[in-house]
Parts: sequence; structure tokens; C-alpha cells
Amino acid sequence: MFKKILIANRGEIAVRIIRACQELGIATLAVYSEVDRNALHVRYADEAVCIGPAASRESYLRIDKIIEVARKYHADAVHPGYGFLAEKEDFAQACIDNNITFIGPSPSAIAKMGDKAVARATVMRNGVSVIPGTEAETDLTNDELLALAPKIGFPMLIKASGGGGGKGQREVRRIEDMPSLLAAARREAESAFNDGRVYLERMIEGARHIEFQLLGDHFGNIIHLGERECSLQRRRQKVVEESPSVALDEATRRKMGEMCVRAAQSVNYTNAGTIECLYDKQGNYYFMEMNTRLQVEHPVTERVTGIDIVKEQIRIAQGRKLRYKQEDIKQTGWAIEARINAEDPFNNFIPSTGKITHVHFPTGPGVRIESSVYEGMEITPYYDSMIAKLVTWGDTRPEAILRMRRALTELRIMGVNTNTPFHQQLFNSLRFQAGNFDTRFIEDRFSMEGQGYPLCDIAAIAATFVAHHHDQAASHIGGGNSGAARSNWKWSKHRV
Repeated sequence: MFKKILIANRGEIAVRIIRACQELGIATLAVYSEVDRNALHVRYADEAVCIGPAASRESYLRIDKIIEVARKYHADAVHPGYGFLAEKEDFAQACIDNNITFIGPSPSAIAKMGDKAVARATVMRNGVSVIPGTEAETDLTNDELLALAPKIGFPMLIKASGGGGGKGQREVRRIEDMPSLLAAARREAESAFNDGRVYLERMIEGARHIEFQLLGDHFGNIIHLGERECSLQRRRQKVVEESPSVALDEATRRKMGEMCVRAAQSVNYTNAGTIECLYDKQGNYYFMEMNTRLQVEHPVTERVTGIDIVKEQIRIAQGRKLRYKQEDIKQTGWAIEARINAEDPFNNFIPSTGKITHVHFPTGPGVRIESSVYEGMEITPYYDSMIAKLVTWGDTRPEAILRMRRALTELRIMGVNTNTPFHQQLFNSLRFQAGNFDTRFIEDRFSMEGQGYPLCDIAAIAATFVAHHHDQAASHIGGGNSGAARSNWKWSKHRV
């Protein structure tokens, strides 16, 4: 049994892991940057240590500092969450070298699946279908890629071998455009991942992005927990996820799940991971890549299966066998997650920073919120813009959607812009409600232009502002003996 776990992350996922540890009776050790000194994960952890300045490369990405803190404060395990060092084999190996358990897969599995070209070749040897593309595990020159392109066929994608998230990726529709696009993709990949290698992959138009959650123990047992529909993306970043998917029937779900388990078996995978697939209009499905970590959208799987994935990660890392067999996994009802980001949906989704002046999270049947924000918290430009995850569950997909629409109207975060209006518009879309979408839906067939705020929303926002300033004014009446404390003049000018 672990006595203390260091959480090598921040924000809502750090809070999520701390809560799981508390329920398991395990002490927690948080690390934080100087700008995160008052963050919620720092408050919730049993101990917290500052590891550097705001820039992540000087704090959350410093392997040496995190290992030093783990050793000094006697943490016997590290949970990396997602992002930052979660998929860095060097970090996993550093933990092992210092007799600290890394709550995740082996360094070799991270390395093989982290290199997209190597991952394709590895899973193919285990009978897994991949998207047509280059099959070499070694770096190919631009001339070699240009020669292979006509055989693969257009349109195609140039993709970075050493990373994901859409960085180092370019869409190619004509051979004449390839030289410049190859150069641009390599530059971006080099900048983002310090690795300029790229490979080619056929672009499957009108496809869905469907992923399967996996769990594997150290005894060779690997199961899947069903699928998540992740097709709703903007700039190749997921914005809404749901489980199950409207596109799959039981037979297809079973076959895809079996394929994903084979992919994980090809690297003797342990702990939690996700296989991402493309599913085309003809019902064909292909391995795309593997995320060797916990996913942002794991709550929707937890909600429909009843399995706490973070607790299972910890149990597996402790050397325990999986408590479940494949036949034990049942999906009950429907769950949907909306990522709430600090950004302005009416101004090209530019990030929004500032102090949060008011927060009201929705509650009620079937609503789950995961966040680390609070009134008075400063949203800085140093980290990802996601500040909350809103999850709803229902017996059916329409019920989950209705609960999401209700929850979005109750959600109030003031002081920064959020993408809540975007989600409201999306969940009102008839195409979304009918399940008629693919990975290009938001970019090609959805727009915020001309939408603005409905009159009822404007009234609700105005009423909330009035209530907020009234509360502030009330808190200052009789709040002290000084004249400034008793005076309400400065508050009166803010009232509506």
C-alpha cells in the first residue's frame, strides 16, 4: 500500500487525483509553481512544495525537481495526471531509477506508443488495422515521402511522429503543395516536440473519432471499458465527449474493443490508456494512436461503467490484479462531457485571463462538475485554458442532453470569458441532437456568428450581476470602524 503519492500536475486533474487518494487513505504531496501558490490542489493536499517559476518548463516539466521533492518528502509513488510529463518515458524511468512507483505504463510502452510511426508498425504486427500511410519506423526524407505520396492517395495528412494534439500536422490535397507543407510540418514538430520527423497518413473524410478506454495489470490482463465519442473538435482539440457512441452497434463495439485490446497487448501495456480510432462512413475502423495516460474525458466512462479509473490506476500500480473481467463491464445510460475553457467564443476563441469574481456551479440529478476554480482565483496565461469539466448523465442520450442544457444555464463564471455560450449553441443544434456529425462538424458546419446571447440569457446575466454586487455591498455595510468601510459610495456606482 502506498503511504504517500506525489501529484505531478495542477488544476482540476490534480484535485481529482487528491480526492481519489483521500478515499483510499493515502497521503498526498502537491507540487506547484509560484503563480499557483493559492491553487486549490495546493490547499487540498496534505503537503505542498513550490518547484519553480510560472513557466511550465521551469516547474511542472522539471523532472529533476519533481524527483528531488518526491525523495525529500518520502513519496513512494508519483501520479502524472495528463499533460506535462504524463507521456514522457524519461520521467517514468527517472521514477523507477529512484525507487518511486510511476502510476502509469512502463517507459518502453510509452516510448513505443509515443512515437506514432513506431506505434503503427508495432500494432500492425499484432493484426491491428491502421489508416493507410507510410509504414517505415525510421525517418523518411522529403524525397522519399514525395515518392510514396501517390501510392497512399490524396487527400492525406502529414503528421508529426513524436507528438500529437494537431501540432506538426498539415492537410495535403495536391502533390504540388507537398514540399512547402512538409517543410512547415517539420518546423512545427521540431518546435513543439524537439523532433522534426513526420509520416504520411490517408485523410479519411467524414470520419468519426472514437476511442476505447483500457485498463491493464501486471499479470497480462487487459480489458476495455467501452468507447467514447470524441468527434466534436475545434482545431483538432476535443470540446465535447460522450459515452457510448450513437454510431456503434453492439457487434461493432465488441469488434473494435477487441482490436484495441490487441493493440495494447502488442506493448504489454499496464495501467490506464486509450486507443484512438477513426470510424468511416462505411463502418470501417482503424487504429490511429494510443494515449499512454489518463484522458481528460475519463469521467464519462466512469459515469456509465461505475468504475473509478483513477483508483484503479493506483491499485494496478500497487501490483494488484484487475478486479474486473471483460464480461463484467456494462455501460449503463449515457454520459456527456463539455470542456469549459476560459476563452471568448465571439472573438475567435482567444484565451481569457483575469480574476474570477463569481462562481456558481450547477447541481442536481445527473450533474458532475470537475474544476479547481474559485472566487478570487487568478486565471493566468501560463497554462491550458480549460478551467472546468461539466459532465451530465441520463438513462438515455436525450436525457443527458437535456440535463447538460439545464446545467449550462445554471453555470456562472464571472471575471473571465468562457466558452459556455458555444456549448449552449452546440447542444441546441439539431444535427448534434440527432447524432449527425463527424470530426469536421464544428469547423465546417457550425458557427457562432450572429448568435450572441438570447434575450433570456442577457436578463439572467444582468440579474446575476445585480445579485453579485448587492452581496458585495452588503458585506461592506458595518464591516469595520473606518469611514471607508462604512461608506457605500464606491459601490453605488456599480449598481444596475
